[in-house]
Amino acid sequence: MRRKILACLLLIIVLLTAAFAEAQQPAKVVRLAYFIPGSGTATPERREAFLQGLRDHGYVEGKNLVIEYRYAEGKAERLQEQAAQIISLKPDVIFTGSPQAVLAVKALTTTIPIVFAAVGDPVGFGVVASLAKPGGNITGIANLTPELSGKRLELLKESVPNMTSVAVLWNPASQGHPKILKVIEEAASALRVKVHSLAVRSREDFNGAFQSATKSRVEASCRSATH
Repeated sequence: MRRKILACLLLIIVLLTAAFAEAQQPAKVVRLAYFIPGSGTATPERREAFLQGLRDHGYVEGKNLVIEYRYAEGKAERLQEQAAQIISLKPDVIFTGSPQAVLAVKALTTTIPIVFAAVGDPVGFGVVASLAKPGGNITGIANLTPELSGKRLELLKESVPNMTSVAVLWNPASQGHPKILKVIEEAASALRVKVHSLAVRSREDFNGAFQSATKSRVEASCRSATH
């Protein structure tokens, strides 16, 4: 994850530097929108790493950088509302994650640069035209979660050769999880491993999912992704 953050920071810094150059005003304060589909308190360490990376390159919040924070709190209905607010602020760059959040801002602007992180299949979700040539005003880092999910199960099987069942935690509300679950199921079939699908929509569902996995006596578990 740290590598993804650093890579996205590099893209953002390039765009912010371009904003300075275009304005030809060294003292110009640039505006960055930080748009996260989840909660603002969920991963504070990632946000701090993000801010530290910006500081390391001379962009300090409150001095030459203003950051507009927007969180959808895991509610799909808030994505469009928050996206509209962000566009109205006319930021120099938008940083976001998850295909839903990217598509929400993409639908509202073709000019403001958008940098994304942790999107499993940006081409399949319609975020970019291709990985080699994203096109438009969007770029970022793909984590290739669907492609790697089957491989992870293969590695798990190698580590636990006698494994015959695995619990898979996934979120039905996530746009990418159904595809990831399908890839895992296909890999499990080839490995002759039974998949116990456990839907987790919120933190409150984890205890019930783990209890179900224990009751079913699964021998290992994995998750589809973090969103």
